[in-house]
Amino acid sequence: MVVMSLAGCATSDRGRPAAHARTDDAQPRHTAPKRVPGVGDRLWDRVPADSRQVVVVYGAGRNSPDSTVALYDKHGPVWKRERSWSGHNGRRGWTTDHHEGDQRSPVGVFTLTDAGGVNAAPDARLPYTRSAAFQAPHYWKKESWHDFDYVIAIDYNRVKGTAPNDPTRPLGQSKGGGIWLHVDHGSGTSACVSQSAPDMRYLLRTLDPKAHPVVVMGDREDLKA
Repeated sequence: MVVMSLAGCATSDRGRPAAHARTDDAQPRHTAPKRVPGVGDRLWDRVPADSRQVVVVYGAGRNSPDSTVALYDKHGPVWKRERSWSGHNGRRGWTTDHHEGDQRSPVGVFTLTDAGGVNAAPDARLPYTRSAAFQAPHYWKKESWHDFDYVIAIDYNRVKGTAPNDPTRPLGQSKGGGIWLHVDHGSGTSACVSQSAPDMRYLLRTLDPKAHPVVVMGDREDLKA
């Protein structure tokens, strides 16, 4: 079952670790937008009204594996960008109709309810399952052995309230699954979103179930639609 649950994140590409970077899509700290910038009505209307934390993955392009990740918190009626950093998405880019093995990350709005990994939780607020079952197979290239030291499940085709590596796929196997935020190995993934280990620890310490966090993700053109 572990192989099934890791399939969405399997990868063998080489590359350099992601570096921290700011993005023009993120508002400067002194501004206070009343909605998250760079996200159009189509996706913004799907953000739950009670959500006060939004992770936005700004994909560089429809067919690009490169992205910028930003965390926004809601303060009263306005949204504040707390931090942004470089990351990666599916090695073939993005899709609005994700299927198993297409190596594209799904565009959409998804809740973030469960976390886990090989390593102990770094003061995680989300429910966290530590297990050796998250370990990436050692027949993968060495650069990817630590991909799942920390993971946050993206609630696409999975059962909320279960460990991220639970293999249940309510929409069926063909629609893919096992799509996570996880540790970056320097290049594109099979469908997940990846960032550095320090950035993952930051998210795990910061995302609060009481704030009903979600991820809004896609290439920039789809995000703006």
